[in-house]
This record gives sequence, structure tokens and C-alpha cells, in this order.
Amino acid sequence: MTEKDMAKQHAAENHAAARQPAEQPSGKQMPERQTVKAEAAEEKAMEKETGKKKREAEGNYKRDTVKRVLSYIGAYRLLVLFSLVLAAVTVALTLYIPILIGDAVDLIVGKGQVDFPGLFRIFRVMVVVIASTSAAQWLMNAINNHITYRVAMDIRTRAFNHLESLPLRYIDSHQYGDILSRIITDVDQFSDGLLMGFTQLFSGVLTILGTLAFMFYINPVIALVVVLVTPLSLFVASYIAKKTFHMFKDQSEARGEMTSLINEIVENEKVVQAFSYEARAQERFDRINKRLEACSLKATFFSSITNPATRFVNGLVYASVGITGAVAAIHGYLSVGQLTSFLNYANQYTKPFNEISGVATELQNALASAARVFDLMDERPQTPEPEEAKELAHAEGRVELSDVSFSYNQEVKLIEDLNLSVEPGSRIAIVGPTGCGKSTVINLLMRFYDVDGGSIQVDGCDIRGLTRKSLRASYGMVLQETWLKSATIRENIAYGRPDASMEEIVEAAKKAHAHSFIEKMKDGYDTGISEDGGNLSQGQKQLLCIARVMLCRPPMLILDEATSSIDTRTELMVQEAFERMMEGRTSFIVAHRLSTIRTADRILVMKDGRVIEQGRHEELLEKKGFYWELYNSQFAAS
Repeated sequence: MTEKDMAKQHAAENHAAARQPAEQPSGKQMPERQTVKAEAAEEKAMEKETGKKKREAEGNYKRDTVKRVLSYIGAYRLLVLFSLVLAAVTVALTLYIPILIGDAVDLIVGKGQVDFPGLFRIFRVMVVVIASTSAAQWLMNAINNHITYRVAMDIRTRAFNHLESLPLRYIDSHQYGDILSRIITDVDQFSDGLLMGFTQLFSGVLTILGTLAFMFYINPVIALVVVLVTPLSLFVASYIAKKTFHMFKDQSEARGEMTSLINEIVENEKVVQAFSYEARAQERFDRINKRLEACSLKATFFSSITNPATRFVNGLVYASVGITGAVAAIHGYLSVGQLTSFLNYANQYTKPFNEISGVATELQNALASAARVFDLMDERPQTPEPEEAKELAHAEGRVELSDVSFSYNQEVKLIEDLNLSVEPGSRIAIVGPTGCGKSTVINLLMRFYDVDGGSIQVDGCDIRGLTRKSLRASYGMVLQETWLKSATIRENIAYGRPDASMEEIVEAAKKAHAHSFIEKMKDGYDTGISEDGGNLSQGQKQLLCIARVMLCRPPMLILDEATSSIDTRTELMVQEAFERMMEGRTSFIVAHRLSTIRTADRILVMKDGRVIEQGRHEELLEKKGFYWELYNSQFAAS
């Protein structure tokens, strides 16, 4: 045996040894492989079932959206009916023109055999028909525009009204830009799709039905050929429309994220530049922009397939009519004029399929946008006020917190078993480290949030049994964060009392020590300011907010770092004004600078959501507890 033959035999033996386990598996290996296969099959079945449930849920979601859109359109059913009548008139007149053209062709028999009087008579009728068609179409479009934008206005109005009723918990937990995108951009997208549906869908469907009727009237056999080819076009349009709904929904969500990011960056541009955040902001923008591009391209690509696909089918229809009609004309079943009319009808019959396929795509976009708006409108509103809710008029200012517990996140405890009794006219200061719950107490007093447990009472009434409007009108708030709107200085000061006289406004500004800088401005109290008061300093903006409270003179006050942005000299003057304003009024003062609360009737020292110490300034210092540590940490140098 040669060396080569020995190598072959050795390789064959190795091959057989390698195959033996596969051909004769042991008792252990076989069940393991069967188990793996069974698990894979089970996983595949679960994925299939999950996909089926997802498709069913998406289908139900889409149907619910369509029903809600139709309910809004139903408010204008008379205008919709009128639009349908005009669409029918437009289609009928449009379809009458091919008959006139066919009659005209039949009057041209040959050279020297033209019926000119008959032709002129037909031309006159055609001019009247075309003019009537144009007038009916213009009126129909005007009505459709009215219906569309009224429906869009109704949805946007209800969405905004519902936004006003949502609890602050929802607003605080969602991106502002996404909420804006739903109410503005998504409603615009919806109205565009709805308008196209009104202007093209009605007339398109009626055109299809009308042309079929005329074609069956002229020649049923050729019309039957058209009907047999038509379902292919409908199948293509329906298939693509179903595929594009979730793509347009993803596109709307990505657009909402982008709006939110841009809103965030624009509002905080100073912070962005101060911390050199431009590059990271650009990275975030590019990431969302690329996702939006991918969603848009995918949705647009699939939707753009519809038109070429339906045009291909329409070409088959036209060719079928032409060939069949030519054969019929040769054998005398059709005149040349009738064949001309038939070809015109075939062209008019196939054209709406292109339009309807485009409308179907736009309607998917519109429904996806409408679904996002409806999702916002389906959010649970704040706890409704009971029918027997009382108006809090002329509040005395007696406030009691009994066993109050609250947390923004139920998994993270914040305030537990908080008890507090405040007599009318008392000045209550709340101090403590950051995150201890000081501002949360203010949110609960104003009922921006409802307590999870316990109760808060004002003048012996649980605030949940009072109207929110009357409760909040009884408080005057000055926060560290300023609240200004895009209006004149006078309108900003009178925000809480629009009926205040100019003398009262000036007097409030003088008390807040804002009158001097207002007078120096170009138009004085009629000077316009932007929404964030961009042309004012932070201190000037806060003085305007203080003047607003001075004007309202509420029975209870909440001052949350009210003078944090004011220079020391002005702060002393404003503190004097506050001292006068707080006389006889229940006041809650949140402060980090402990020097501003020495005159408080009671100081609440909070830590981890609990009041751990309370008393007057001197009493708390004598205890040498947590307040003493806070105070000495601020005045250690002195």
C-alpha cells in the first residue's frame, strides 16, 4: 500500500468516526436535541401569537380612531350632505362630456360630410356643462375646506381644554414639546389628510360608479372586462395602506421628540452656551433627526409605491378597453364615437384609483396624527370637583394639615404623617435642605397635587370639597421662578385682576419698588415684554410678580424664595412691603436664607418629608438642633 493510499484510508476512518455520533446518538443526546427543537417551536409560536395580538390591537386602535373622527365630522352632516350632492353633480356633468364628444365624432363622417350645425350645437352645450362643472367644483371645495378646518378647530379646542383639566402630575412627567406637537403639528397633519379625503375621495368614488354605469349602458361586455381587472388595483392600494399606518405613527412620534428637544434648547439657550452644551445638543438633535429621516423615508417609500402600482393596473384597464373596443367596432357592435366615449370613460375610471391610492396614504398619516391627539385627550383628567363643592369666599386663613402623606413616585416616600395647625394671620416659615419637601407642601396647599393620605383643611373645610378656582384665588404666590406672559407691563401686573384701575396698578408697583424702573422704560406701563421677560433683568421680573400679588391683596400668601433675585438694598425695601402686606394675612414663607424669616411666628424645620422641629427663631436656636446647625452653617464666619 502506497503512502497516498494509506492517507486516504486514514481520512476515511476519521470521517466515519466523526459521523458515528450523528448516526447513532446516545440516549442522552436525543432528548436534549428534541427539547431544544420543542423550545424553538414554542418560542416561534409565541412570537406568532404575539404578532397576531399586536395586529389585532392595532386594527382595533385604528377603527376606534376612525369612529372618533367620524363623530367629529358628524357635527357638520348637513354640509357633508351638500358636498356629496355637489360632488355627484360635478361627476355627472364631467361624465356627460365624453358622450358629447362621441356624438361630435359621429357627426364627422368623412371629407365633405361634416354636420357643422350639429357640431356647433354640441359645442354650446359643452361650454355650459364645463362652466357648470367648474362652479359646482369650486363650491364643493369651499364647503370641504370649511368642514375640514372646523373639525380641526374642534379637535384642537377640545385637546387644549382637556390639557387645561389634566393634573400637573401629567404635565410634569411629559415633554412639553411632545404635548405642543400633538396639539399643533399633529392636528395640522390630520387636517391636511382630511381635506384631501374630502376633495378627492367623494368625487373619486362617485366617478368610478358613474363611469361604470355609463360603460354598462354603452356596452356591457367591455364594461365587464373593466370590472374584472379593477380588484387588482384595489388590492394593491389596500395592502400598502395597511402597511403604512404604523410607519406614519412612528414618524409623528419622532417629530414630537424633535419638537420637544428644540423647545428645550431654545428655552434654555443661555444654559446651553454657559455649559458649552452645543456639541451634545447637536448630537441629540442629529440622533432624533436621523430617526425621523428613517421613519419618513420608510413611510414615504411604501406610500409612493401605491401610485405606480395602480397606474400599471390602470394601463392594463385602458389597453383592455382599447383592444376589446376596437374589435367590437370592427364587427359593428360599436360606432367610432362610442369607442371614443368608452376610451374617455376608461381613462376617467382609472384616474380616481390613482387619487384614491394617494388619499389612502394621506389618510393613514392623518389617522396616525389624530390617534396621537386622541391619546392626549384620553388621559385621565384631574379629580373632578364634587357637585356640592363650596366657594371659598373671604377666607379667614385657618389652615390644618392632618396626617398628610404624599409622594410623586409611589415607590419613593416623601411626605408622611405631616401635621400642622395654622391660626389666621400667622406667619409660618418652612426651612430645610433641598429635597426635603418644602415646595411640595406649597403644591399641596394650592392643590396642584392631591394628597395621597390625610387631609388639608382651610377654615374647617377639606380643600377637596372646595372649588379649585376659589381656593387658589385665596392665595397670592410669589415664587423664585417668575411667571410673565407676552404682553405689556400693565397687563402682567393686572393678570390676577384684569379690571384693576391704572391708579391701583401704579400703587401696587410702587409698593413693590418696581415703579421707578418701569417709568424709565420707553412706553412706561405700556411697554411690551416677551414671554420670558427677555428684555428685563431677573430682579425686575421678580418685582413685577411681587407687584401682581400686591395688587390682588389675597387673604393668604405663599412666598417661595420671593426675593432671591433682588439686590440687597431693594430686598430690604421689598421686605418692608411684605411686612405690611402680611399683617393680618396667613403667610407661608419658604426660604433658604434664614435671615429673612427671623420674625416668623413659627418656623417649621423639615427633613426627609417630616417636620422635625418647630418654634420661633430664638427657641430653635436655644435647642441647638438641626435648625441651629443650618443657621450656623450660613453665619459661621460672623
